[in-house]
Amino acid sequence: MPTNVTPEYKKAKEAFQRAKDPAERLSCLKEMLRLVPKHKGTEHLQAEIKTRIKQLTEEIAGPKKGGARTGPVHTIQPDGAAQVALIGPPNTGKSSLHDHLTGSHAEVGPYPHTTNAPLPGMFAFEDISFQLVDLPPISASFMEPWMPNALQLAHAALLIVDLSIPGCVENTVAIRNRLEEKRISLVAKWRGTFDRDHLDAAGELDDKKSDSETAHFEDDEEIDDTFRIRLPTMLVASKSDLEWDRDEIDVFEELIGVRYPAVSISLKTGEGLDRIGPLLFQGLGIVRVYTKIPGRPADKERPYTLFYGETVHDVAALVHRDLAESLKFARIWGSAKFDGQQVGKDHVVRDGDIIELHG
Repeated sequence: MPTNVTPEYKKAKEAFQRAKDPAERLSCLKEMLRLVPKHKGTEHLQAEIKTRIKQLTEEIAGPKKGGARTGPVHTIQPDGAAQVALIGPPNTGKSSLHDHLTGSHAEVGPYPHTTNAPLPGMFAFEDISFQLVDLPPISASFMEPWMPNALQLAHAALLIVDLSIPGCVENTVAIRNRLEEKRISLVAKWRGTFDRDHLDAAGELDDKKSDSETAHFEDDEEIDDTFRIRLPTMLVASKSDLEWDRDEIDVFEELIGVRYPAVSISLKTGEGLDRIGPLLFQGLGIVRVYTKIPGRPADKERPYTLFYGETVHDVAALVHRDLAESLKFARIWGSAKFDGQQVGKDHVVRDGDIIELHG
């Protein structure tokens, strides 16, 4: 039965899908429940929204007074420019890569499931940082039951594979299938575009696919699939003592049935590691904005980070929620027609903009 949702509901759903702060997500869910049409065709959707509201409310409240935690925290709150999950089968060098990029001292061992809880770490790139979360391996026979919750807040994923391991194709297909069962899709679509100089197997990605397939997400999901997680995914072919050429990675991606942006790395030589930062920056469409106080120079040390397409109002919300509500206009240096141009709250910001906010 058609759901016939309203434009207002769609707007609330889009806000929920963008939100990463738990309190903000809860507010969006309550708005979705208020706006969803109440008829038989939406009964399942209404029930799922109510379940999500209950889960988020309990998560925000924390353990009951006097109660003890029953295990490690499985949801890592996003930090830095974006949260990126490290996913892969056992013994592919995933934790070693995390340690190398973040200095996390992740436990590394020559046996499966050395990692048994989410481990966050900050990966510095230029004047920003990405939060990399090392997750337990996934195999055809086992996936941690809390894995879907751990991926709820991620903006993207690095799929770490070792092409020299027998069954690498089967293991990767198993990972994708297991996540699909939990309504988590590892997709090749990214918000931004890639500089082909940084890519290995995906060097011709833009030539082989249309712009709509490579540059931006499309809102093509069914309304009853509101809560599906679509993670833009980069394939990382990792092995410390081997190098993979483009043809090998191309064949691998043909066999798994999806062509991800891809890069080969060597932890032993350092080859390819310098590509990861630029690729995440470009693919996620990160925008750095610097703020200034009238009559003073801009603060160039700590930029606010947004995603391509976000606005002056979004910058104000990052500075302070009250400022976003009272914002009258801004002056901007960078993407405006002239330095110091007055713009409204809906002006789309660009990387490197300097903004002076006026409430």
